[in-house]
Amino acid sequence: MFTLFFSSIGKYTLFTGKCLGYFRNIPKRFYEIIKQMKRIGVDSLLLISITSGFTGLVTALQAIYQTKGFIPLDYIGVMVGKSTMTELAPVLTALVLTGKVGASLTAEIGTMKVTEQVDALYSLAIEPHDYLYMPRIVAGLVMFPILTIFANLLGIVSAYFFSVFKYGMNFSTFFTNMQNHFEPFDLWSGLIKSLVFGFVITTVACFCGHLTKGGAEGVGRMTTNSVVYSAILILIFDFVVAWFLFGVS
Repeated sequence: MFTLFFSSIGKYTLFTGKCLGYFRNIPKRFYEIIKQMKRIGVDSLLLISITSGFTGLVTALQAIYQTKGFIPLDYIGVMVGKSTMTELAPVLTALVLTGKVGASLTAEIGTMKVTEQVDALYSLAIEPHDYLYMPRIVAGLVMFPILTIFANLLGIVSAYFFSVFKYGMNFSTFFTNMQNHFEPFDLWSGLIKSLVFGFVITTVACFCGHLTKGGAEGVGRMTTNSVVYSAILILIFDFVVAWFLFGVS
């Protein structure tokens, strides 16, 4: 079991390193990168809108409930803003996109692998790590931070409207205190997390797709593995990055 575990880590590291080696060909694969950016980013806007909108509502509701009698209502905007930017937006966006983007990439590449389309690329002297995997990884690195910014905006705005509707809070009270206590690092820390999550999801998806074998059953199995492994790694790296950013003094 341990041998298989460390063997898989080694294969994943070599696979990722080979993909990174083809980053020099980004200008050559520009069209494919743009196509994958549209697939990862634009096609996920509705899903991210629903997720971040209701996350903002729940965040405002829970913040008011849990701090009632301890923190003035005027500081709810501060709590919502900081928790959304540093944790909720990047993590929930990544977890949601694991099921949409990660599973889709794995299923697509896995199907190409079992139908020997990947082998056909080799026969044409086209390197899959360059043509298939690298553009998807680059697109993930670009679009995940952008989607996180979008999730930040919708989450905070939805929390504001909930506060107005439920507690009669005005614009100045909610956003002025948030502005007064805002630190650029709050935003940057979340974007750094999203960059790491985008890299993890796309590389794991491509790696699992690359290892697919066994026909349709194998595609389903590796797609499931991709989602599970990505979700676990997101939570692990959430702690690691947070410890590096906030815990080291």
